[in-house]
Amino acid sequence: MLSDLDRTTQPASLHELKTQRQVSPQPSRSLRGDTARVQAIDVVRGLVMVIMALDHVREFWNPTLMRPEDVAQASVLLFFTRWVTHLCAPTFVFLSGISIYLYQQKQPSRALASRFLLTRGLWLVAVELVVITFILQWNYNLLLLEVIWAIGAGMVLLAGLIWLPRWLLAVLSFVILAGHNLLSPIQPVTADNAGWAMLHNTPFVLPLPGLPPLLVAYSLGPWLGVLVAGYVLGPWFKLPLALRNQRLRWAGIGLLLLFVVLRATNWYGDLTPWSVQPRDLVYTILSFLNVTKYPPSLLFLSLTLGVALLLLSGAEETVGWLSRRLRTFGQVPFFYFLLHLLLISSSAWLWTTLAFGKAINLSFAAAKEYPPAYEPSLLRAYVVWVSVVVVVYLPCRWYQRFKQQHAYWWLSYL
Repeated sequence: MLSDLDRTTQPASLHELKTQRQVSPQPSRSLRGDTARVQAIDVVRGLVMVIMALDHVREFWNPTLMRPEDVAQASVLLFFTRWVTHLCAPTFVFLSGISIYLYQQKQPSRALASRFLLTRGLWLVAVELVVITFILQWNYNLLLLEVIWAIGAGMVLLAGLIWLPRWLLAVLSFVILAGHNLLSPIQPVTADNAGWAMLHNTPFVLPLPGLPPLLVAYSLGPWLGVLVAGYVLGPWFKLPLALRNQRLRWAGIGLLLLFVVLRATNWYGDLTPWSVQPRDLVYTILSFLNVTKYPPSLLFLSLTLGVALLLLSGAEETVGWLSRRLRTFGQVPFFYFLLHLLLISSSAWLWTTLAFGKAINLSFAAAKEYPPAYEPSLLRAYVVWVSVVVVVYLPCRWYQRFKQQHAYWWLSYL
């Protein structure tokens, strides 16, 4: 989400900081085109954004009566179609924290970085409430607070937190991520306890006087812990490549081992214990992997961030057409995010209109509102997913080049 902030020059294996980007009301050549980026960040971010599109397509084009995570009913393919997308939000937020650190190192003062985080964070929250809410629903029946809100609100808080010592931020992140599962969900959520529920709770709807109800899908607390964790690990991306990759690899292995040990014991770290499934061993394994995203449990984050760290440890020197295309997506994440949501949502509107005689938002409709002729189809979802990724590539490549060649101030916000 801060792709234009993590750029560094890279002689040999050591990353150096780029000079501060100049801001001008007139178009001009910037230093962007002359500076290298941290390729691992762009590639991994691009990968999770491509995977993220699969989840959004599934919601609009292939909703099912059962939850995809329901190992008692869902097929293996449906389960993994949903499960693989769990990698997206934690990686997205974690990489935003790394990018914030790298951005701060390029600024002449911490105050400038803090001010930018405050304004960028408020902008993202506003976009979530005004733009993304409408794109996802085709109306304002609900105001949505999802992943963009979590990143934006986290930036607002980090604007103040970056003044603290790095060791203290590391302690804060550890306490949040390791300890928040000790807290019980708040039920019911009312105006009196809504503030606490927005920091740590399962998704809830809060009535707002004179406004549509507020759906809080992403409670801020755990995601702030992920954002701060990325910020704390930011200095690793200034180390020689071999040392950086070694640290990332061992950190990833450590998180995955933590996941296996804690998950095997059902002792701590997730609200939903795994169990032996009567269907067969495969579904028992799925039960073991089925960890809680809302709010993200310690085991959910250990598993997903463990994988993300391993990917980061091997992505810096990847080559080939796939790597180049992932880098393109990874360099324009916010543009991609808005564009792919708009394409998925509008095409679903057109499809349902043509197929069922009227537009119906299957992502937000209750099962009883599904048209009688509607049938779920994973094949349809995968075809649409691939089509969306292909269609958005050229606009993303154009915007990537536009950002490299210009230094408008507003490019930092889109």
